[in-house]
Amino acid sequence: MSKTLEGTAALVTGASSGIGEATALALAALGAKVSVAARRRDRLEELAGTIRQAGGTALVLEADATKADDAKDIVEKTVKEFGRLDIVINNAGVMLLGPIENADIGEWQRMIELNVSGLFAVSHAALPHLLAAAQGEPRRVADLVNISSVAGRISRSGGGVYSATKFAVNAFSESLRQEVTKRHVRVSLVEPGLVDTELRSHNKPEVIQFINQAIGPIEPIQSSEIADAIAYVVTRPRHVAINELLIRPTEQDR
Repeated sequence: MSKTLEGTAALVTGASSGIGEATALALAALGAKVSVAARRRDRLEELAGTIRQAGGTALVLEADATKADDAKDIVEKTVKEFGRLDIVINNAGVMLLGPIENADIGEWQRMIELNVSGLFAVSHAALPHLLAAAQGEPRRVADLVNISSVAGRISRSGGGVYSATKFAVNAFSESLRQEVTKRHVRVSLVEPGLVDTELRSHNKPEVIQFINQAIGPIEPIQSSEIADAIAYVVTRPRHVAINELLIRPTEQDR
């Protein structure tokens, strides 16, 4: 495999499973040094071991992205270890579905803190380093990739607050893109549809049952396939920016 990201450093949040884990593996395979951040240290150590066994470089960062200090800390530790930061994948997130009526407000707060505030904090902390990386070799461009969802385009019954968090990510990403694109920091939005991850498992049993019935026989996308798309986004030539990428299973109609 071509080492198109040789000489770069990447930070992936929510890297202990699913899209984050697969993306860390994909970026490492392309030659990037990768910081993997999440709360589950054991899963991160296993991932880092896999990267190292394949000849790559990985830094484990146990952190809670909902805490502003942790968000800043994972960026600073990445830069201290690798000397730079070229790519950030804001993947950490949670999906807690259910009616707005009689909802558990604590679940709303958890989604807002992780999906919105955490992503904002990591982006804010990383931005000076991405701008610096974009000014020099090896690529003279840097990438901030925010993982949103098809729910950031279409709001449905039972997903009001989750969709609200993803709409917020979309708006933030577009505004930031306009601020920094002339300085060659590319802000990209990746919006997956149904992906085979543990995201659904965070819900109450009755909600999981409802989701499974709604999904029916649709064949979901695999995390590695989303990671492949992210790798495509961050390996475009300097003058090419993939601003928004919506990825649904072929059988998913909305």
